[in-house]
Amino acid sequence: MTDKKRNGGTATKAAPGKNGAGAATTRPATSYGTPLPGPVIEPPKRELLPGGVALIRDDDGNVIGPWPDGASPPKLSRELAKAWSKDQLLAVHRFMRMSREIENKVINLYRQGKISGGVYLGRGNEATAVAALYCLESTDPVTILHRDLGAHLVRGWTAREIFMQYFAKRDAPNFGKDTGLHLGSLERFSLGTVSPLGCMIPVTLGCAVGLKMQGKKAVGLTFTGDGATSLGDFHEALNFAGVWKAPFILIVENNQFAYSTPTGKQFACARISDRAAGYGMPGTTVDGTDVLKILNAVKTAVDRARKGDGPTLIESVTMRMRGHSEHDDASYVPKGMADAWAAWDPINRFEEYLMSERILDQVALDRMLAELSTEIEEAVDWAFAQPPNEGPEAAEGVYA
Repeated sequence: MTDKKRNGGTATKAAPGKNGAGAATTRPATSYGTPLPGPVIEPPKRELLPGGVALIRDDDGNVIGPWPDGASPPKLSRELAKAWSKDQLLAVHRFMRMSREIENKVINLYRQGKISGGVYLGRGNEATAVAALYCLESTDPVTILHRDLGAHLVRGWTAREIFMQYFAKRDAPNFGKDTGLHLGSLERFSLGTVSPLGCMIPVTLGCAVGLKMQGKKAVGLTFTGDGATSLGDFHEALNFAGVWKAPFILIVENNQFAYSTPTGKQFACARISDRAAGYGMPGTTVDGTDVLKILNAVKTAVDRARKGDGPTLIESVTMRMRGHSEHDDASYVPKGMADAWAAWDPINRFEEYLMSERILDQVALDRMLAELSTEIEEAVDWAFAQPPNEGPEAAEGVYA
């Protein structure tokens, strides 16, 4: 981050002194406080919006999101789409739709009292979750967030397994001991989700470095939230990754709020990706509702890592379109903010692009939605009929 545009200015040159020696000059006072001896480089200025969230710009300086002026989303890029076949684009779309339709069913089941515990949804984040995993090989180690159902689907989890997990059945991935999407499977190279999200960063990084030491070309990828970037795990892991040029990618899902804490109270930098330079790695900020931009950013990072060029930090800017969980009414979100972001819905944007390019039409979309509905209803009925985890085995593997 050394160019003039991204740093908001240039350093003041020292004035020549006696015998040609440079004499330090004092910079004018800035918004950062007491003047310092020059030369110094000022970081980009942070911009705050109503509600305390930070205004975020992409790498070209374009504002991401519609808040508070109600800006319309830009059209998806035909040029970026050229890197993918029509079948690949349709596969990504299906995963995104499958994630949304499963979550719609989960909301209904939760309200009916058939699902207990916390329900954490990824509405508005489907482009990031699906596209990131779609760029990986099946043997690349990942750790997936509790909201990123779409990523789990790409990695091979089925609707039956997902609903068994929500219903806490004996043969569910977590054997009925948990109802949230804290999923893990070594066979799928998917490490178990950890509730303190920052903890997953060093774990996934360690796995990626271990595979590198074995001579394998694997790339480790994990996600974290904007709130978890305030934890020591985030900083220590990125420092390690940068020093050792680890084949590792961290995607920060900047969805405006860490539970109820707006981004403006979470970090003082202009963008989370600006921190990457301090760890000796590239960082990029991407519109997380544009699936083609996410595919491009992650694919670029994967190629770098697999060639041995080291880690990448990706900041995906989205909006959490539900509360922290389904019991949270999100009353702390400014009035109108969610409605404004609804126009940037990642699935709607992608479908509009696919139809404009005649890759998808309404008949094919309706047919796919009908197929997904049938699959989901069958999975719910089947999973609900499975036995619960009762008796002594329910306490196995429980240590606290």
